[in-house]
Amino acid sequence: MPETIDAIDRRILRALQRNGRMSNVELANAVGLSPSPCLRRVRLLEEKGVIDQYVAILNGPKLGLGLTVFARIWFKTQDAETTNQFAETVRKYPEVAECYLTTGECDAIMRIVTTDLHAYWRFQSDHLMRIPSVQSVKTDVPMETIKASRELPV
Repeated sequence: MPETIDAIDRRILRALQRNGRMSNVELANAVGLSPSPCLRRVRLLEEKGVIDQYVAILNGPKLGLGLTVFARIWFKTQDAETTNQFAETVRKYPEVAECYLTTGECDAIMRIVTTDLHAYWRFQSDHLMRIPSVQSVKTDVPMETIKASRELPV
């Protein structure tokens, strides 16, 4: 069941999504509250799990991780044991930034981040294709990032 949040909570969430490091005083000013009630609201949002975590968004290319690919995965079978084994395995790979089980044409889709195309090829052949449940992998290489956001539309 979704948490009930009011307009002020939404303003707080939008502001924190843009800048999770802003001080409570800055946040309070941005949303039109005094610092004490603002902090109470933030803490309540944290306690309810609406605010899941605070993270730093890193610049991949500046860290030598300039290639993002999307891999579509097909399983040999689609039983619970297969999907659980697949999920357990891919969680261990730091190159896999995101992974979703899907309906439709493929069984899973991943966003994978590596240094370059050769590094991805090695990752695919040395790791992805060796997962017992994987039948095939098709990779899409984006040519340009149009939008990349972690913000939710609150």
